[in-house]
Order: sequence, then C-alpha cells, then structure tokens
Amino acid sequence: MPLARSPRPTGKTVFMETQNNLLAGPPPTRLPDTPEAREALEAGAAASDVAARFPSYSAAWAALADEAFSQGHAVTSYAFARTGYHRGLDQLRRAGWKGHGPIPWEHEPNQGFLRCLHALARAAQAIGEKEEAERCAQFLKDSSPAAVAELAAT
Repeated sequence: MPLARSPRPTGKTVFMETQNNLLAGPPPTRLPDTPEAREALEAGAAASDVAARFPSYSAAWAALADEAFSQGHAVTSYAFARTGYHRGLDQLRRAGWKGHGPIPWEHEPNQGFLRCLHALARAAQAIGEKEEAERCAQFLKDSSPAAVAELAAT
C-alpha cells in the first residue's frame, strides 16, 4: 500500500498506510437521467420528436438509428448513431469521464450512449468502414461487457 505522511505535528516524520487502490482504474461513469425525454419515449412519442426536443438524449438517437437500420438504411442509421454517440461523449465528459473506464449498462441513463455506440459499429460495418466498426466494437466491449451481451442480438 502507498504511504502518506502523518498530519501529526510530532517533530518527526511518521508514515501511515493509505487505502487507495491505484490499480483499480477509474470509477464507473453514470450519466444523469433525463426523465422528461425518457418518459416521452417510453410513452410512445416518435423518436424524431424526442430527439428534436431533447437533442442531447442519446436514447432517442439510438432508436432512430435502430429504426433506419431495420429498414435497410445503413447510411441514415450511421448518421443517427454518430449524432447520439457524440452527444453521449459530451455528457460523459461532463460527468467526469476521462476517455476510458467503465460505463455500466446496468445504469439505465447510460444505455442510450451504449446503444448508439453499438449502432455506430453495426452501421459502419454495413457501409464498409471496417476499422471504425472494429474501434467502436472494442470501445463498447471495454466500456460495458454487459452491453455487448445485451446488444449481441440486435
């Protein structure tokens, strides 16, 4: 364990053990909830309306990307996924994310970003952007193995 100087004014240097685990890596990043946007999407509002009203809400962009991809529009899906991905990166940075570390799928507000990352990998693969597809797939795996498992069938 690392050692730290004791704050005791004894005139001599005393060392004590600290409890920080320097090998643990960064803590998980948890995005804030956006209740109004989430509730609108859950209530059946069109994803395009939710994205227009709440452009930083990645789950709306993920829904648009999934819909476009399911209709055979890989380029449109790519554009929607990329928009949600970048909106999510902005939010992650505001939440203290430093460019790496866990983004847990189990925390529902993270799911929109993770779905966009998955959709971006899928659409990039479909339009022949193999390197980007691989980078996105690895980023998803590094961020949340649970998301990889959950999204494997989509």
